[in-house]
Amino acid sequence: MQELFLSFRLAVIVTAILLVLATPLAYWIAFSKWRAKFLVEAFVALPLVLPPTVLGFYLLIAMGPRGPIGKLWLALFGHTLAFTFAGLVIASVLYSLPFCVQPLVASFEKIDPKLLAASHILGADAERTFFRIILPLSRPGIITAAVLTFAHTLGEFGVVLMVGGNLPGITRTVSIAIYDRVQSIEYAAANQLALTLLAISFLLLVLVYGLNRRVGLLWNVK
Repeated sequence: MQELFLSFRLAVIVTAILLVLATPLAYWIAFSKWRAKFLVEAFVALPLVLPPTVLGFYLLIAMGPRGPIGKLWLALFGHTLAFTFAGLVIASVLYSLPFCVQPLVASFEKIDPKLLAASHILGADAERTFFRIILPLSRPGIITAAVLTFAHTLGEFGVVLMVGGNLPGITRTVSIAIYDRVQSIEYAAANQLALTLLAISFLLLVLVYGLNRRVGLLWNVK
């Protein structure tokens, strides 16, 4: 079905973008000694407590023809971001940011500082230490971040509706399709879509717990 495919496409793109953007940000948060970094942490966590409609409203204004992002996009591509798939991607990246950053930060902070000190003593620079020690030891956090980001994006409603509207084949995701079915009193169709999302969400959580358990067992064996 079209709405489910669109939601999967959005979730995959957002997850890929966030893993690239959130990893260095999470690294900085985990290891930075800056005293005011709590301000950055608060900004990153803001979507967790901010109503989706509020975030969606301000993103809609920013992406509109008079908004800073909308004006720039209009100059570059000839159209604004509001009510487009690209707009959904940007909005979803911001809305799902904490679901990617926080598991990574928690995973980075669990790494034994003695391992990092040993790497430094042996002459490894920060980049080599990151790729050879920090990332391998953070695999459970990376898996959790990817799955939670994917699942959260897949089920978005408020931000998607505010920024993208309800355009078939362009911005109508599966959560909006469920809402449409309910509004039209098509409960059987709504139930079918809702059960599909329920099953996918459950399988994703099983994947997170199963893979993290397996990774943990492998490290214990080593």
